[in-house]
Formats: sequence, C-alpha cells, structure tokens
Amino acid sequence: MSENKQPLTDLCDRCADIGPFVPAPDDDMIVCRCEEVTKGEIRKAVHAGLWTIAEIRRYLRCGMGLCQGQTCSKLVKGIVARELGVSPALLEPATSRAPMRPTEMQIIATESEVNF
Repeated sequence: MSENKQPLTDLCDRCADIGPFVPAPDDDMIVCRCEEVTKGEIRKAVHAGLWTIAEIRRYLRCGMGLCQGQTCSKLVKGIVARELGVSPALLEPATSRAPMRPTEMQIIATESEVNF
C-alpha cells in the first residue's frame, strides 16, 4: 500500500513546486491556430497536473489539427517547459501520426490493378 502512496506524494510535491496558476496578460494569445488553443489554456493544464506534451495534446487537442503540430509544437513545448521550470530539451515530444481519412475499397482495388 505504501507503494501506491509514493507517486501521489510526488505528484503533490510537483504541484507545490510550480506554484499556483497566476493569469498573465498574454494568456488569450492563440498558440494552436488549428484547434484555437490559447497560451492560458496550456498554462492552466500544466498547473492542473498535465506535465507531458502527450497529455496536453490529448486534453487540449493542440497539435492535432490540420497542420499536425507543425506550427505550434515548439511553442507548446516552450510554454510547458517555462511553467515547469525545466529546459524544453527535457520534455519528450508527443508521437506524431499521419492524418487519416476513410478510403473507399473501390479506390484501393483500382490502384492494385494498375501496372507500374
């Protein structure tokens, strides 16, 4: 049972280390244009306990829009690192995946018949 309490204690210590969320004048600045995520939303998420880029991506969807994080990933990483008081190099990037869309079987069948 003590093993389960240790991570919870570490979590509480981590929250105390970064301190409470204090609004900044530029919190309404849009960082992720595709999903319209603001700097303030990212900062609030960090103070709520989301400390990895993958967690923030899942929660706020920044980096999951049309550009797949090409325009905002470095900005998000920098904001998270600043809030945590660590170097951006220490933060592991989120896994990138290609955007997917449904494809009709007829299209796949037609492509397989084409001889190259």
